[in-house]
Amino acid sequence: MRIAVLASGNGSNFAALADFFQKEKLPAEIALVFSDKKDAFVLKRAEKFNVPTFHLAPKDFADKKAYETALLALLQREKIDLIVLAGYMRIIGEGLLTAFPKKIINIHPSLLPAFPGLHGIKDAYDYGVKVTGVTVHYIDAGVDTGPIIAQAPVSIAPEDDLTTLEAKIHQVEHQLYPEVLKKIVMSKGK
Repeated sequence: MRIAVLASGNGSNFAALADFFQKEKLPAEIALVFSDKKDAFVLKRAEKFNVPTFHLAPKDFADKKAYETALLALLQREKIDLIVLAGYMRIIGEGLLTAFPKKIINIHPSLLPAFPGLHGIKDAYDYGVKVTGVTVHYIDAGVDTGPIIAQAPVSIAPEDDLTTLEAKIHQVEHQLYPEVLKKIVMSKGK
């Protein structure tokens, strides 16, 4: 199975996945890392893991459809079987959804359906919940509305601030995402 990781930023979830794939002997590989930002640190992280990197700037295309058509062509040329979003800050359009049905997964820093969107950690913290968490889900046409694959809770302690909560969430993300991906890869082999 050939996996593409799409990311827009730091790439800590990619690094956790790449490290996991180096240790586990799975019938899959992270075949490429793609970013919509040419300076995204995830591209440097990918180079350290010897994973090919690609970048397309949305501003270089007439519209979102043209951008996604180019991205789709890249993914098809590279024979990608599964797309893993790891901090990819763009909404996936109809073209990719149609080409990769139930083959695009995302990780979100809350227990969906609670606190969807860009600020899941802050929104949960500001709301005052005592438990939040991490969700891995399939992508659909909505924002953080696709079918849930797995969730893991994270308790918010009275002494937690936003920084400590973010660290706790990221630690759980780095454990949950590789395990979910392993289950997906192993289930495809059956």
